[in-house]
Amino acid sequence: MSKLVIVESPAKAKTIKKYLGPGYEVVASMGHIRDLNPNRLSVDIKKKFAPKYELIKGKEKLADELIKLAEKSDYVYLATDPDREGEAISWHLAYLLGLDLEDNNRVTFNEITDTGVKNGMASPRKIDIDLVNAQQARRILDRLVGYKLSPFLSQKIRKGLSAGRVQSVAVRMIVDRENQIRAFKPEEYWSIDAKFIPKGSRKAFSAAFYGDQNGKIKITDRTQAQTLLDAMKDAQPFVEKLRHGTRKRQPAPPFITSTLQQEASRKLGFQSKRTMKVAQELYEGVEIEGMGAVGLITYMRTDSLRLSEDALSAAQEFIKGKWGENYLPANSPRRFKSRSNAQDGHEAIRPTTVSLEPAAVKNSLSSDQYKLYKLIWDRFIACQMAECIHKTTQADINVGGYLFKASGYRVDFDGYTVLYVESTDNSEEEKESELPPLEKDMPLKVKEMIPNQHFTQPPARYTEASLIKAMEEYGIGRPSTYAATISTITSRGYVKREAKTLFPTELGEVTTKLMEDCFPKIVNVKFTAQMEKNLDTVEEGTYGWVELLTDFYGDFDKTLKEAKEEMKGVKIELEEDKTDLICDKCGKPMVVKFGRYGRFIACSGYPDCKNIVKMVSKIGVACPKCGGDVIVRKSKRGREFYGCSCFPNCHFISWNQPTEQKCPQCGGTLFKKKGKQPKLFCATEGCGYMRDDDTEDAVVTQEAVISDPHTP
Repeated sequence: MSKLVIVESPAKAKTIKKYLGPGYEVVASMGHIRDLNPNRLSVDIKKKFAPKYELIKGKEKLADELIKLAEKSDYVYLATDPDREGEAISWHLAYLLGLDLEDNNRVTFNEITDTGVKNGMASPRKIDIDLVNAQQARRILDRLVGYKLSPFLSQKIRKGLSAGRVQSVAVRMIVDRENQIRAFKPEEYWSIDAKFIPKGSRKAFSAAFYGDQNGKIKITDRTQAQTLLDAMKDAQPFVEKLRHGTRKRQPAPPFITSTLQQEASRKLGFQSKRTMKVAQELYEGVEIEGMGAVGLITYMRTDSLRLSEDALSAAQEFIKGKWGENYLPANSPRRFKSRSNAQDGHEAIRPTTVSLEPAAVKNSLSSDQYKLYKLIWDRFIACQMAECIHKTTQADINVGGYLFKASGYRVDFDGYTVLYVESTDNSEEEKESELPPLEKDMPLKVKEMIPNQHFTQPPARYTEASLIKAMEEYGIGRPSTYAATISTITSRGYVKREAKTLFPTELGEVTTKLMEDCFPKIVNVKFTAQMEKNLDTVEEGTYGWVELLTDFYGDFDKTLKEAKEEMKGVKIELEEDKTDLICDKCGKPMVVKFGRYGRFIACSGYPDCKNIVKMVSKIGVACPKCGGDVIVRKSKRGREFYGCSCFPNCHFISWNQPTEQKCPQCGGTLFKKKGKQPKLFCATEGCGYMRDDDTEDAVVTQEAVISDPHTP
């Protein structure tokens, strides 16, 4: 052995080893090797915020192995991920192994391919201490906020609570949106929607009431709508004006971290944590049949839209070969401009090898890997394709002096849309349709003219996609932190997820109110965004990390002391913590507690009384086997299934939700099969009955049952 290469994961090590060949030993550090002790502050505030790092518990054996391997090697290369976190891991490894920080032993790979690995190994550099300091500043800043604020929240609200520099702002954004929804007062308005048929045609087209020759008319109530209908009752509609035009739609740019998470949420239903896990697998390398381990995408933590010239050329050749030159943009290739505050260290997220079409590698990938790889591949290829051209038509319809407007288009050239169209958060976005041939002054026949009542709608609750988009626009957090932030605020009970929608719990609202009252800067969007900019200047080497922490901590510590004094003796009670149950052992009220495995009910007299009651979620359906209550359970992997509350006396379980409806063929219970088109089906062997489901989901209610030590 002569050269040792240390990466972060075994999968990445395996892929890189294939490209480096003999003479290299490639091993994994399994992420961070040293960190701050999780049970102590581990920051010496009086000594310029000196961090006290130590080996992570459980990694002692791995550390010894790395030290022995390094001692046997002629040279050690640190090849951890090419970002702040990766740079810090390399710095910790250098300390552990006694490496000289002045040596050119740091290598990075934007893509885990033969070319990417060899280019990285050919350009070793020193560890970027500014990048390390930026990571240290972020780590220590987050530790100070979390370690100092969490005990305060736990004392004033509930044990086990935590605060975070980014997570608290994210919760505040969700709470603010909820307050906007509550404060919203809907206003009534009306529309008149018509369908007209051109003379000599059978095809009707839609048009919406606009106003009259003086401009737009706002219809506020039914009486006004009816008056307008009466005025147009006997009028002969005709086409007053036609406008023809051309609309060019440009493809979306290639993915960056935030847009990948947003689109994977919209198109695939992936939570951001799931998206980043799968993207990491695709970057580090997947076993492809006939090829071995291959890194399929470039580095997935980036906010740059830059694309390499080689990638652009490969995309052009592929598009030309598959769809022809017409599908290449006139001024090819396309280049996209990154945000002004983007870190340009990496390319945008793209496939490493354009010729590896998703269909060609599908059999070698898991379902999630295939879906995400296809999304990334399609988006990249589409961004280098010709624009989509629409021929548009806008028509003004005159009905007794009143105007209706109709618009439509036809696709003149599909361009990039032959492959990919970006989705949006607005699921109710109106879709134009093609208008029939129309001519000026052409008489029309009214097929229908209907008044419709509407009410203005409050702002929509955040989804993961829209929250990530908002955090990016405000400058809250970094692309690499979005997934962890959302996972934290949901797992700790500040925010609930219902389908794709995020809304605050009472705990989230109470905690946010306390933070706003006592620590307004911590949950201030602008302050947090400025802190992100300050951390960027540390990375650039223009702002010292100790100076940043000093500037922050003085005011923070003062505010914390004032809050503790003002809130002395105050305890905030949550409504959701109370129950109507009385302990059957000591007679004291029972309260909701939060434990390692979720919510449970316990006696308020603890520790004198240790009576515990288990929470179960009933769906209001009787067990098909014994008539007991069907309850929601969770498997070891967190997947929900349905079982009987009478377990272990009854062993009924099902992945599909049972309903109260009975099969018309055999009388058995109908089960709900969820999906884009939900179905009801009979599980009775040999029956086979199935139909579309048009029923509402069962209402899940949480109730308490006396805990049974034998209940799983």
